Amino acid sequence: MTIWNLGSINADMIYALPHMPQPGETLAAEGLEQFLGGKGANMSVAAARAGSHVCHLGAVGRDGDWAVTRLLEYGVDTRHIARLETSTGPAIIAVDPTGENQIILLPGANRMISADQIGAALSSANAGDILVMQNETNMQAEAAKMGRDLGLKVAYAAAPFDVDAVQAVLPYLDYLFLNEVEADQLQQATGQAPDALGVADVIVTLGAKGARHFDTRAGTVKEVAAHKVVPVDTTGAGDTFTGYVLSSLDRGLPIEQAMSQANRAAALMVMRKGTADVIPDLKDVQDASF
Repeated sequence: MTIWNLGSINADMIYALPHMPQPGETLAAEGLEQFLGGKGANMSVAAARAGSHVCHLGAVGRDGDWAVTRLLEYGVDTRHIARLETSTGPAIIAVDPTGENQIILLPGANRMISADQIGAALSSANAGDILVMQNETNMQAEAAKMGRDLGLKVAYAAAPFDVDAVQAVLPYLDYLFLNEVEADQLQQATGQAPDALGVADVIVTLGAKGARHFDTRAGTVKEVAAHKVVPVDTTGAGDTFTGYVLSSLDRGLPIEQAMSQANRAAALMVMRKGTADVIPDLKDVQDASF
């Protein structure tokens, strides 16, 4: 089967800071590195490194050939990435010594994807394939409806969080991924708990506490524990988790087992500095001892 990812592609500029800046404060960075990033690119790389065939639907600007090449090197099918007369989405990421981060994004080409581009790509999809999206591109609701109509399993990672964006895709979803803060924001906005959203499987990540799965068909809630590690950089950990869960489901694993493997991948990820370029492959995950 195939995972189709309507996802962002960013140029991540990661600044190592002694602490997060306060309003009006000027800080000297202790280091600067550039990585391939974007929630979409991260998820595509994670799912490909976990063993799935991943087709990325996205866009880069005139300056983005390096990003497409990097995705291809990591095993992602890049035939459906458009080159547009604009800039590739830049991201400024600040990371403190504890591994916490702050991120500033400019969408660039990520918000200029066309319906024709998505339609042409998904015309090759098969029923039972997975379509995943995040809130860093345009065309999310249109793609979700198209995926549902074609018989795909539709997944959505609700970040960066926007309640209107989530509500627009909810009717078409099979899987919804939220972190703990996003789940609380969605419940406050809608008045509905995660198990009352009408989505079959809702997965809420809990940071160092692991992740929680709501099976709304069976009416069950199960938790999968995280691994205790010392974080270096938490950027991309949630994307790595999502990509690994979807790849495991694509390969036929039960969802709790998929989440357990994804937790291992995310634990390795937070011990590394960077984004898509440092996502662990399946052998790393399977060989890791915590």
